[in-house]
Amino acid sequence: MPISRPPAVGLSGRYIEIPMFTLSFSEFLQFREKSYTALNTDDEFSLFLKYGGFPGIHALEFEDKTVFQYLDSLYNTILIKDVIRRHKIRDVGVLENVARFIFDNCGNVTTAKRIPDYLKNKKMRISTDTVLNYLSYLRSAFLIHKTGHYDLKGLRHLEFNDKYYLGDIGLRHSILGYKNRDISGLLENIVFLELLRRGYRIFIGRLNGREIDFVAEKSDERIYIQVCYLLADSSTIEREFVPLEKIEDNYPKMVLSMDKIYIPDRKGIIRQNLIKFLLSEK
Repeated sequence: MPISRPPAVGLSGRYIEIPMFTLSFSEFLQFREKSYTALNTDDEFSLFLKYGGFPGIHALEFEDKTVFQYLDSLYNTILIKDVIRRHKIRDVGVLENVARFIFDNCGNVTTAKRIPDYLKNKKMRISTDTVLNYLSYLRSAFLIHKTGHYDLKGLRHLEFNDKYYLGDIGLRHSILGYKNRDISGLLENIVFLELLRRGYRIFIGRLNGREIDFVAEKSDERIYIQVCYLLADSSTIEREFVPLEKIEDNYPKMVLSMDKIYIPDRKGIIRQNLIKFLLSEK
């Protein structure tokens, strides 16, 4: 099973955790035997956006019914073995609905209280404590990742309004179907996973009521990143660039989008095509 608990190497009663992820877009192209400079890179990214990064899909015919059936079986195997059996879950239906809620809201601010309210409309009752336990179980199975908010002005972590991202976006589409309207959240999820692969700790930045998608840290490095689908108009450009302009330190700042037309850097903030960022070595 491609997603599993990270292997641990024992060292005198301690262990080293080695995180494992599904394929990055760069690795996806290698499995597809496609060159980075191929004219169909955009088409390949569309497939990556839809099917995700599980290596096993590359042994299948690349069509929705086949791939999504495989991914659905993977999801159910993980849910049954790594969550339901391991934690002796009795109300499986409630757990499945908690998971569906998170999968449907990846990249959105989520509080534990929102989920019981959502389930109440489905005539299901669950306590906030149980929701928190279920989310913890889903995280331990690497189906989801959680990141919190960091106040850039007060230099402190905020204990509310977490965001959840998926361990692989292909699983989401096998459960909920592929929805083009969710493109912004999916792109954000892909960048989040890429930053994790590169060894960064990731937070959501808050500064004077504005949100920065990612504050990524590693050793003495830090980078601020905004992610959007297209910088289609002046209001979108202002929305993405202004929060970064308000940050007063000199760490790198970047806006990633799917735009292909040249958009100049602004006040030292780098503007880069998202696919190029995924295929870059840095």
